[in-house]
Amino acid sequence: MTDTFWIAATVLIILALLFVLYPVFFHRLGARKQTDLKNQNLMAYRSRMKELDSEYEAGLLDEENYRQLKEELAGSMLDDVPEQGQARPVISGRRSAMAVALVSILLIPAATVYLYERWGAMDRVEQFITMQEMGATDGSRQAQMIELSGQLRERLEASPDNPEGWAMLGRTYMRLERYDDAAWAFRQLANSVDDDDRAEAVAYGLSAQALFFGSQGAMTEEVTAAIEQARALNPDEVNALGLLGINAFSQENYREAIEYWERIETVAPDHPQIASIREGIREAYTRLGEEPPAQVAEAEASGAGVTVRVTLAEDFRDQVPADTTLFLFARQANVRQGPPLAVARLTADQLPVEIRLDDRYAMSPQATISSVDEVVVTARLSRSGSVTAQAGDWQGSTDGPVAVNESQDGPIAVVIDQQLID
Repeated sequence: MTDTFWIAATVLIILALLFVLYPVFFHRLGARKQTDLKNQNLMAYRSRMKELDSEYEAGLLDEENYRQLKEELAGSMLDDVPEQGQARPVISGRRSAMAVALVSILLIPAATVYLYERWGAMDRVEQFITMQEMGATDGSRQAQMIELSGQLRERLEASPDNPEGWAMLGRTYMRLERYDDAAWAFRQLANSVDDDDRAEAVAYGLSAQALFFGSQGAMTEEVTAAIEQARALNPDEVNALGLLGINAFSQENYREAIEYWERIETVAPDHPQIASIREGIREAYTRLGEEPPAQVAEAEASGAGVTVRVTLAEDFRDQVPADTTLFLFARQANVRQGPPLAVARLTADQLPVEIRLDDRYAMSPQATISSVDEVVVTARLSRSGSVTAQAGDWQGSTDGPVAVNESQDGPIAVVIDQQLID
């Protein structure tokens, strides 16, 4: 992208130089041609005048005809070579032309770059280039993503009126699991769109989501404050509603969780995680011992994913309480950082369980299991209910990468067979 920009700029500068230099080098050529034409006309006039004199002296022309022809010849000469057309003096033509050319070659490109940096949009171009490179960065280039995010942050702080840039920076920090930085970037996004209440509400909702992940699922004062800011601008901001539903569900306030999630269904029926939201509603009704509505009674699995069967090792069956939270994670193979591509939350009393992890369980539209070829699936029984692994939790993973496919046949076995020490 940088090369393309500078190539285009160079072509335009060359065109500008041509407009300046062409008259300098070629105007003397036109003057020289004009002088040659005048000399030729003058020589023809003198030759014809000699012929008239010779014919008059030889008696071939009388005096009246001789005088008339001389007057006609003089008149035609004046038409071809006017008096004001005399050659003008040229002051050191070659040297002055070279001087103008040299000054133009040096001055025009330098002035172009200086004025563009001063009054143009060079900062926006650099931000766009960095954003494009970040979008092309995958998990195997983690160090480069960190470096690029730092570059983008510096440019945005220097030129903050760029909502797309702040949104890109926030999403990148989320992938890097730098949740406090992500929350900060989303707050800057809110400041840059403060003339649009709905867009500002979304930014605060994303900030609340980042803080929620950073607090390991705890509804801290910072998370609550961000949610309140979002809902003050838009009571139906879906990120805020989703977090409130998750918190209510974790507190076993299933009726309240259903209200929040069903509101998302109403205001955002095309939400990218609508299938996962309906699965949460269905599970909340199940916990209440009630039949869910028809539209969420069955959340059909579809698209690419992996089917797993999770069991608990015999040695741990008497140690795990029935209400222990069970988390299932699917992460991209060979990528250690970044949010999971699919997350399911169950309880120990549901073991053994078979489940299809697909895009219904995605945490964000930018990180889905269908976007990768292979994943590693981990099952963890959390004693504290926190998504973060802690000493004393029970865990098991697939032996190696599992292919993501459309087929739902043949579940992959995951056995919870180890207890975490530290």
